[in-house]
Amino acid sequence: MLSFALGIGTQNTQGDWLEIYYPAPLLNPENGLVEAAKKALDAPEGNAAVSFLPEHCNELAQAFRNAGNTEQAELAETLAGSQRPLVAMFLENDQPPESAPEVYLKLHLLSHRLVKPHGVDLTGMFGLLRNVAWTNEGAIDVEELPARRLKARLEGRTLSVDCVDKFPKMTDYVVPGGVRIGDTARVRLGAHLGEGTTVMHEGFVNFNAGTVGPGMIEGRISAGVVVGKGSDLGGGCSTMGTLSGGGNIVIKVGEGCLIGANAGIGIPLGDRCTVEAGLYITAGAKVAVLDDQGQEVKIVAARELAGQSDLLLRRNSQSGRIECLTNKSAIALNEALHANQ
Repeated sequence: MLSFALGIGTQNTQGDWLEIYYPAPLLNPENGLVEAAKKALDAPEGNAAVSFLPEHCNELAQAFRNAGNTEQAELAETLAGSQRPLVAMFLENDQPPESAPEVYLKLHLLSHRLVKPHGVDLTGMFGLLRNVAWTNEGAIDVEELPARRLKARLEGRTLSVDCVDKFPKMTDYVVPGGVRIGDTARVRLGAHLGEGTTVMHEGFVNFNAGTVGPGMIEGRISAGVVVGKGSDLGGGCSTMGTLSGGGNIVIKVGEGCLIGANAGIGIPLGDRCTVEAGLYITAGAKVAVLDDQGQEVKIVAARELAGQSDLLLRRNSQSGRIECLTNKSAIALNEALHANQ
């Protein structure tokens, strides 16, 4: 068994899942616990999302106690008071997801730091998620929003729509320890934030992406991108993600790197690399490689530098060409900013 979780969610009037909250997902749970849950809920083999009623919770709780898991037993007892739809998600193998509950469990595993980016198969997930209006009254199907808004007005309430998206913000589901986030709306569920990460107000972290931590994020971490320890993404900078038409290349930022303000990368970086502010390096960009005396050695496509460490990438202010030198010193994060996370 890869993962198991009990969840509480929201459905539209047609019974389609809009979102699911898994308070305590388990990675590689004990077989006894899973078998107990399967028996209590009459769950099929394989990956399965099983809806259940609150009256099943006491039986589930007893099964979990018999299996020796007090935490899951207490969660089941708490869910017995739910007035919202309940679901148990059994994930036995990591294949492309087949349901919204499965997608949400995988996103939770990422944000709970139980798996790292690219650690679970999310192929085809967009077709399983509905566009949702995320409001002060929870998730609402976009097609049902006008009726819900009118109902709220008639009852003297204002329905406020924060955003319309397939993904909710991470902090409505998971707040990992040891992080700071300036604007929680800019970190999606499925982001993986390592301990010691600071995401400033203009920073952004997509799903299936994030940091190993610690790090300073003032720029954009696109889907699929992983940033190593001690790296700094300057204000307005960007990383080309797996959804940006960049092929199958996984963009990674190594340890101790600095991507300057309004700069960007379309190639992976090794450790201790610096990209000058305002310089966007794409895979096909022509780069003049210089020796320690500043003399040109050769001109290469930037993809040939992918993954190499100790590089300083800059644009010559006179000729305008992109140049690559050896980076003699790694950046150092401000330790005071990252203390007592």
